[in-house]
Amino acid sequence: MIFSKRMDGLASAIFSQLDEKKNGLIKEGMEVINFSIGTPDLPPAPHIIKVLYEEAAKVENYRYAVCDTTELVETVIEWYKTRFGVVLEPCEVMSLIGSQDGLAHIALTLADPGDTVIIPDPAYPIFTVGPAIACAKLHKVPLVKENSFIMDLESIEPSIAHDTKLIIVSYPNNPVTSVAPDSFYEKLVWFAQRYDIAVVHDNAYCELMFDGRKCGSFLSFKGAKDIGIEFNSLSKSHNIPGCRVSFALGNRRIIEQLKILKSHLDYGLFIPFQKAAVAALTGSQDCVRKTRETYQRRRNTLVNGLAAIGWHMDKPPATMFVWAPIPAKYKSSIEFTFDLLERTGVIVVPGSSFGEAGEGYVRIALVQPEDKILRAVELIRSSGIL
Repeated sequence: MIFSKRMDGLASAIFSQLDEKKNGLIKEGMEVINFSIGTPDLPPAPHIIKVLYEEAAKVENYRYAVCDTTELVETVIEWYKTRFGVVLEPCEVMSLIGSQDGLAHIALTLADPGDTVIIPDPAYPIFTVGPAIACAKLHKVPLVKENSFIMDLESIEPSIAHDTKLIIVSYPNNPVTSVAPDSFYEKLVWFAQRYDIAVVHDNAYCELMFDGRKCGSFLSFKGAKDIGIEFNSLSKSHNIPGCRVSFALGNRRIIEQLKILKSHLDYGLFIPFQKAAVAALTGSQDCVRKTRETYQRRRNTLVNGLAAIGWHMDKPPATMFVWAPIPAKYKSSIEFTFDLLERTGVIVVPGSSFGEAGEGYVRIALVQPEDKILRAVELIRSSGIL
């Protein structure tokens, strides 16, 4: 059987290899501590679970959710006004079945085959896959430590910018954990307006800011709604990743086209999930604060613990990840990742799996409790790998 050529670039080889190796080590009786996948291990707040339970018991909620409920749209509008100072109209809001849904399909609404899409490198994998599905060309802008991992828009040649239909940006960033200053967003709006480029900003980690930092919205900048949209999600902030509750917000023309596309792909977000989202956004936000504080403690435990045994890395300002340079004696992040796994049972993700510019780093997800983090530090110390 012959499959589509577009499938050639979609295989997640590294995650399959890590999973296969992990399962083999577990069968051999080895202790394994998994820091690879950014799946929250914390529970949702009780008031969210309560509403989901009640709404799931109502038979009328099992129909197709072709349109978002008015309650959900109004709640999201109020959330963005209160939290970010952004005023939205109902036609500027839609739900997504996870931000992955939006990132996978947005290029289909904005780019024709052969058009250029600009993305960061390294990048969350769907930033690459979405444009690939649309048969677009990718122009990757390296995120480097010397520039605080901020996308250098001035490095993009005018000839490339003129051919570009879409630029995808995300701060706080996965995997590099950096946070962009206001000056970057002001320049981004100017850049997009000058070259008539649509902007997609993924704001999935806006609530996971550490050390008292605050994160705003791309849409709060003058002119942003004229040229772009933002994705936001409740997966990480409210610990409901399985509910797949996310939103696209901003430019009404882009939202309209994305709605049309999705009407051919799915029938909307399960109504009990919409009700749970309303509960999440209108109920107490103590759960968000506690989640943020938990990740900050884990960050401190991991970074301080590894520094004490000779593996030094910057403390991330945000997200649920640590972006760690590999020890100098290793030639590649893949080599270090598998040596670390085989010698310690600790699983991380090689930076090169997020793009060429990710080489020399590994991503560590803060998805284990502090006692497990301390245990991982001890396993690394006793292995002599450093």
